[in-house]
Amino acid sequence: MNLIDTHAHIYSSKFDSDRDEVIKEIQDSGIERIYMPNVDVETIEAMLACETKYPGLCIPMMGLHPCDVKEDFRSQLRIMKDWLDKRPFSAVGEIGLDLYWDKTFFEQQKEALKIQIEWAKEKQLPIVLHCRESMDETIAIVKENHDGALRGIFHCFNGNVSQAKQIIEMGFLLGIGGVATYKNGGLDQVIPEIGLDHLVLETDAPYLAPVPFRGKRNSPAYLPYIAEKIGDYLQVSKEIVAAKTKENALNLFKEFSL
Repeated sequence: MNLIDTHAHIYSSKFDSDRDEVIKEIQDSGIERIYMPNVDVETIEAMLACETKYPGLCIPMMGLHPCDVKEDFRSQLRIMKDWLDKRPFSAVGEIGLDLYWDKTFFEQQKEALKIQIEWAKEKQLPIVLHCRESMDETIAIVKENHDGALRGIFHCFNGNVSQAKQIIEMGFLLGIGGVATYKNGGLDQVIPEIGLDHLVLETDAPYLAPVPFRGKRNSPAYLPYIAEKIGDYLQVSKEIVAAKTKENALNLFKEFSL
């Protein structure tokens, strides 16, 4: 299989002790490309170091994660916009809304999201959206700011069929990861209603490892387990899942096609 992981933090310090070994496992598992979402200003250096060390495999995005939107979010955004203006990135991400951890800066999260959506429209880049406990709110903002050409991924999708259809109608993809393998994840009810045309695969490594690795450090090397589970839901082979989701990913990330 040839797979693409559309969302993994392989630059995370959780891989510092054995990153080279993990990268070999990833490549041995048939993973052709890892798209790396940025989190904040502090993660940029490590992310770009992975791009340099593993060229053609690790592809960076640029964006401010909603959980890192604090009082200084405007200064962080200025630095990120400078990066976007001086070199290519595959997407604006990871951006969005998060009502799970801390609601203190929710208004600032919404403002930061709208600003970064405008960057994506200006640069004609896709956006990669974090929407934990905020699916409806994120959908509403994207609808409000959609220019007809805006595209991207609702990362770690765990919503219902109605939400999935709204996302698809806007021309967005659903990022499906380890939650698809969880007994009570709910995606067994959604994926058969949606099919493969609107899905991409992701791990969100080092987080959200699929069964049978749940609770352990996640890795893009585990992506075949997610492909297999999606295949089970759709009654197709994991090879078919891999091929279609790869096609979907490359159609989205056009500037970085293989």
